[in-house]
Amino acid sequence: MNPTRTDAYLRRLGAERPARATTDALRELHPRHLRAVPFENLSIHLGEPVVLEEDALLAKVAGGRRGGFCYELNGAFGLLLATLGYEVQLLAGRVHGDGGLGIPYDHLALRVRTVDGEDLIADVGFGAHSHGPLVFGERGDQADPGGTFRVVEAGDGDLDVLRDGRPQYRLETRPRTLPDFRAGAWWHSTSPESHFTRSLVCSRITDDGGRITLSGRTLTTTDAEGRKETRELGTDEEVLAVYRDGFGIGLSHVPTVRGGQFG
Repeated sequence: MNPTRTDAYLRRLGAERPARATTDALRELHPRHLRAVPFENLSIHLGEPVVLEEDALLAKVAGGRRGGFCYELNGAFGLLLATLGYEVQLLAGRVHGDGGLGIPYDHLALRVRTVDGEDLIADVGFGAHSHGPLVFGERGDQADPGGTFRVVEAGDGDLDVLRDGRPQYRLETRPRTLPDFRAGAWWHSTSPESHFTRSLVCSRITDDGGRITLSGRTLTTTDAEGRKETRELGTDEEVLAVYRDGFGIGLSHVPTVRGGQFG
């Protein structure tokens, strides 16, 4: 990543360039990313392509001040961390759902090794999840503002990541490359079976540790204690104002659900 883009990315996070790729620096960058860069699937419904290439990811997140879903957010964050001196591996995951595990390459998370010898799971692309990175080799409870997390053995070398006792996703530990995830990104962007094609979401952590989420025209704000307030937005102007003021995303028109593109 060139220095101009690195600086632009860090400015978006409101962060200084760390002197060394330490655990403490990662624990600072991770929640900053969650506060500054929303988890969103707007491109799918705006007719914008989801391109898993370095230039496209950085142009969208660092230059365009947009968000994305897991492939884009963790893909871009991994590029930033590698530029800052971290050893980064891309890991493939499958999300636990009511019908079992999702498709292969359903999720992208990061394994990050720091210069002070820590081995961590970083994930800024799973919506409501841990605010900070999780310790890769720890098998006990890991307390976090987002809940109590645990990483457990799942057989065949895989790991399950649990939040408050509920499995979130299963991670393979074999390193992958960004192009490996193109089929998963295409499926989630086009299939009528993907929840991303059937709904609109834009969500981020707030500065006080709560969350703001816009799902279509439904605005939900959650405080740090978990108290929720929900209201329906009536006009396009209200919706566009929330995208602009709540998420820093300037849109010319309100996106509408397009649905899947193949049957």
